Amino acid sequence: MTVDPPAGSRVRLRQWQPTDHDAFVDLNTDPQVMETIGPVMDAGGAEAFLSRIQRHFDEHGFGLWCIDLDGESIGFCGLMVPWFRDGVEIGWRLRSKWWGNGYASESARCVLAHAFSNEHGGLGFDEVISFTAEVNVRSQHVMRAIGMEHDANGDFEHPGVPETSHLRPHVLYRLSVGRYRSLL
Repeated sequence: MTVDPPAGSRVRLRQWQPTDHDAFVDLNTDPQVMETIGPVMDAGGAEAFLSRIQRHFDEHGFGLWCIDLDGESIGFCGLMVPWFRDGVEIGWRLRSKWWGNGYASESARCVLAHAFSNEHGGLGFDEVISFTAEVNVRSQHVMRAIGMEHDANGDFEHPGVPETSHLRPHVLYRLSVGRYRSLL
């Protein structure tokens, strides 16, 4: 059973619906959005990614939820198990027209409340990690804004990114349940 995280004051995180398809394709085919993430997807690549998200929900009971702002899908935020390392990663991606309004941080705080809670379907995790390309300063800003700390000893070369790419060097951030609770 999948339980959605609590809502924020402006956003609600929810399961994906068929009506979100065009917004999801728009998100992942936007060169501005994908500039510090990876190759721009085509519509087929975005659809395959959405299928992987749904499989992750089916396998783990959590995944990347749709960020809903007044009934419109503006991006995603949630938790994934990375294919190449231990841990549970929090991540987000917003359509560029909604950047700079705090929606990623608000969504991530909702996800963290769900991740660290032991009540009401919460996941009860001890730690959540996040990582991004060194050049992705926007995501690093969100990581710090939600209380995560940079683990310089954990920085790495992402195995899924070509060795010649400027996106290969990644930074690692961590947030323990103890630190999370101390920030409340």
